[in-house]
Amino acid sequence: MADGDEPRRPRRPAMFSPGALDAQGSSGVDPAEVSEIAHETAAVLVGRGRAADDPEMTGRLVRLVDELGMATVAELWAGRPAVSLPGALWRLYAIHESVRRDSVGAAADYELGRHRADVQHVIAGAAEPPSPDGLRALVDAILTGVFDGDLAVALERAAAFCRIISVGRAHRADEHDGYDERSASEATRSAAALLDTAKDLERCAAAWRRGDLD
Repeated sequence: MADGDEPRRPRRPAMFSPGALDAQGSSGVDPAEVSEIAHETAAVLVGRGRAADDPEMTGRLVRLVDELGMATVAELWAGRPAVSLPGALWRLYAIHESVRRDSVGAAADYELGRHRADVQHVIAGAAEPPSPDGLRALVDAILTGVFDGDLAVALERAAAFCRIISVGRAHRADEHDGYDERSASEATRSAAALLDTAKDLERCAAAWRRGDLD
């Protein structure tokens, strides 16, 4: 966008809700167009948020899922490459929403993990001790940093958070191993997925610093 140009309003993501996509299935949705809208919307959303210097707008962006719904956010961004701006946003909003939905469970896993990941705990910046309220505040602060702060730092904080939760869940899997195999297996899969998410977010942070996260 050239200096002085009025930022464009992002296209409304609801047009790519699951129902809308299903309805167009036989006529075909152009994957290139879906990708373009995903990347354009992510860029405009972040660009407007960072340019506005408006706490009220930042708060609305942090609460984007409340307005659009998680299914719409997923349809818009979840299919994008992990190392891309829409891919990063999807991971950040998914983390934010998961803590909002189960802050007690997240706090328990964080408590298990933080003593085994001291450096990551410092990077994440959680309150001491990490309570459910504290973790909700932490993920709010991380997402706020996307629009009002250093985006690479926000991504690194989210990655550190995921690593700590991953360690906690892996430890919980060990505790269940031998007498609750289903819970142990679920915790192990979740821990591995969170570790992958952490690595993706770290790669996104490096790409943002290089100027090629789009």
